[in-house]
Amino acid sequence: MTHASPHTAHEGAHPAAQHTPDDSEGHAEILDLDAEVLAEHTASITAWLPVEKDPRHIVDLGCGTGTGTFALLTRFPGAEVTAVDTSAGHLRRLRERAEALGAGDRVRTVQADLDADWPELGRPDLVWASASMHHMADPGRALRKVHDLLAPGGLFAVVELAGFPRFLPGDAPEERPGIEERCHAALAHHAAERVPHRGADWGPMLAAAGFGVEGERTITVNVEGSRSDAVGHYALSSLKRLRDSAAHELSAEDLTALDQLLDTDSPRSILRRGDLAVRTERTVWAARRV
Repeated sequence: MTHASPHTAHEGAHPAAQHTPDDSEGHAEILDLDAEVLAEHTASITAWLPVEKDPRHIVDLGCGTGTGTFALLTRFPGAEVTAVDTSAGHLRRLRERAEALGAGDRVRTVQADLDADWPELGRPDLVWASASMHHMADPGRALRKVHDLLAPGGLFAVVELAGFPRFLPGDAPEERPGIEERCHAALAHHAAERVPHRGADWGPMLAAAGFGVEGERTITVNVEGSRSDAVGHYALSSLKRLRDSAAHELSAEDLTALDQLLDTDSPRSILRRGDLAVRTERTVWAARRV
């Protein structure tokens, strides 16, 4: 938002989720770009949260490189955050940024696989899980764990993206219109098998785990490239991962056109396009331990 990775081509890496153990610089770069491009939307979500009083202790489950962690530190200046992820590389990057921002004393990092035994995380007032719950092997178990973890009256925020963002207009590129959608279609079945809970309605599952669901909000994301220089680099890094995952399903003509978009030296490079945008939706559920 968000993130360790939030998207189809980031599945098995993001989002965000707990994320799988991928310490590659490429994946961390995507998470950081995601955080930069979607910063305004993340801030609007943290501002919307129906907290009864500012939390003192927050747990960020599947924190990635810290999109949610730093948004929450800004929103709640009196809080400390325990950031949890499977990736040592992501946590190291998060700690370095926290130190650089002078917030090192407000952040604790914990490396853990939340599909296994949960570590000691204290008694938080707020738990945040962005693009992470759909990665859990047993989401129902994870929701019950969060319920038992929270302080009485504490809040649980589940944030999910509606799949991988779109960056190109539908008629692009000119020689192979619709190539981005064909990439997504090529991965749809594979993604459904690997992450069957992506796109789920978390409201009923939260209620079944004992939470009182206090709100649900969907935010439309449409960030034009003219608003942020990071959009082009976000599109480039993301489509590279999408290309790697979908290559076996694409035609030779599609691969050629896609490779021209991804070639930064090509006159058809995605970085030279003036029609890029980040288009997706984010939904957040706010649930309380009653």
